[in-house]
Amino acid sequence: MIKRLLINVLLVLCLLPAAAQTINKPKLDSLMDAIAAHQQAMGSLAIAQNGTLIYQKAIGQAALQNGQPIPANTGTKYRIGSVTKMFTAAMIFQLIGENKLSLATRLSAYFPQVPNASKITIGMMLAHRSGIHNFTSDPLYQTYWTKPQTQTGMLAIIEAQKSDFEPDTKAEYSNTNFVLLGYIVEKLRGMTYADALKRYVTSKVGLTDTYYGGKISPANNEAESFSYKRGWTLKPETDMSIPGGAGAIVSTPADLAKFLDALFAGKLISAQSLGSMKTIRDGYGMAMFPMPFYERTGYGHTGGIDCFTSVVSYFPDEKLAVAWCSNGSVYSTNNILIGGLSIYFNKPYMIPTFQTIKLSPAELDRYVGTYSSTQLALKITFTRQDTTLMAQATGQPAFALTATAPDTFEFRPAGIVITFDPANISFVLRQGGQSFNFTRDK
Repeated sequence: MIKRLLINVLLVLCLLPAAAQTINKPKLDSLMDAIAAHQQAMGSLAIAQNGTLIYQKAIGQAALQNGQPIPANTGTKYRIGSVTKMFTAAMIFQLIGENKLSLATRLSAYFPQVPNASKITIGMMLAHRSGIHNFTSDPLYQTYWTKPQTQTGMLAIIEAQKSDFEPDTKAEYSNTNFVLLGYIVEKLRGMTYADALKRYVTSKVGLTDTYYGGKISPANNEAESFSYKRGWTLKPETDMSIPGGAGAIVSTPADLAKFLDALFAGKLISAQSLGSMKTIRDGYGMAMFPMPFYERTGYGHTGGIDCFTSVVSYFPDEKLAVAWCSNGSVYSTNNILIGGLSIYFNKPYMIPTFQTIKLSPAELDRYVGTYSSTQLALKITFTRQDTTLMAQATGQPAFALTATAPDTFEFRPAGIVITFDPANISFVLRQGGQSFNFTRDK
């Protein structure tokens, strides 16, 4: 559900290959402790191999009680945002397996008033190829996201929005696809999404801490979400009548790892259905994304709602499941996953120091200007605001960079590192294992 951060095309997970080793728990603890000590994130990590949980650790606070922080623990439950889509897809494929639905079924069979419904199939919706407008990207969303909505009200909003493109001509992420798929689950099961989730997924594979969310309850060990600016600040919460099958589930990393293992082991859907979920076209599977690990490929999903973020990934050859859930972060979710997997696979990896330095206005002025790259069709403009260097990519909002060393800056929420070469009036942008060269425009 979360809006994607800076330079979406660069968000690629690319790690180093290695054979699995005995897990280095002290080093994983050191990574988590460093993140917590420097207030870079709060959350919980779980790693399972062959269906057995081999590591879990929670850091930071889960919630506030009378203004005092409640520490998180490994049982703390988090809103998982768009990771919910994997659960919705599993329930859709179960219906397909029962011949109550097919990938070729038209949306018009259930919601004919949605634009292009007669052209849109269930398969297109699962793979984000429907062209249905993403309701969370519409300015109207900001007027109701904290207020309860009925299904009738949500359908009215969806039906009033024009299609973004002709069905099946391309792929473009839209939460609306999965809100509608969740409604279809309810229609065909004759029960609420929450009840269907419990009966057909969580009860089947023993997920005791996974359910459709409601108003956050710290008393039930549910995390609240926070943003960071000189300390953690509690943020408002989305009313969970809105995201439905696109992002309304609450869970723990341990339960998410168990879900991944059950999904890939054939305990929820058939091998044929799993194959459909894993088939990638234009970067999208059906409620899955590929997560390459050099010669390895994991499959999973990211999630974000309010200030919650999450990521899950499953590597079939290793039967390895990794899940991270956060209720507040500065350091990127991608970098936390990279760190955890690098340590698991016993590859060279240095625990980040999160050091920062202060540069004078004159020093920052050396970097000011607009830069272009032959590798990417965008420009990045740097400006100075007092003692902060600001960056703005084409068509995107400006953001503040953190100086970590001479000529080196980071934007940690997106895992971006920028290293300037003032002598050659250029810089290198590194993100997700890739490098891009930029030169200042004349």
